[in-house]
Amino acid sequence: MVIMNTYLNFPGTTEEAFNFYKSVFGGDFAGEINRFKDTPDGEKLPAADQNKVMHIALPVGEHNMLMGTDILESTGQSLTMGNNMHLSLHPDSKGEAEKLFAGLSAGGDISMPFQKMFWGDWYGQFTDKYGVHWMINYHDPSSG
Repeated sequence: MVIMNTYLNFPGTTEEAFNFYKSVFGGDFAGEINRFKDTPDGEKLPAADQNKVMHIALPVGEHNMLMGTDILESTGQSLTMGNNMHLSLHPDSKGEAEKLFAGLSAGGDISMPFQKMFWGDWYGQFTDKYGVHWMINYHDPSSG
């Protein structure tokens, strides 16, 4: 079964926004706040971007996760209304992830091919032919 979460993009205010959401929804962040300085080549980013949030997640209810990131203009990204949210799918198997990626991205624009990532999961990102932004992330439980 696939799980769908909401992924939000912010112009450098992700941590502030998520602390606000945490104050409203309660609970704790799922795992650590991942920062751009901790990514491969993160030290090459401008100093002002290194401590910005690469990934944060807040459980909301039993089966939902609100996730977010900061958009880095220094890497050519820009934030406009419409690209500030992605639907994030988390399938149960790599095969299901590949099928969803291929099906939903058909006729769309792939911004990141589905591939093994530095955090250990399989991940891909695209905009479908209707302009909806998607992320597909598969975590293989046997990989740790």
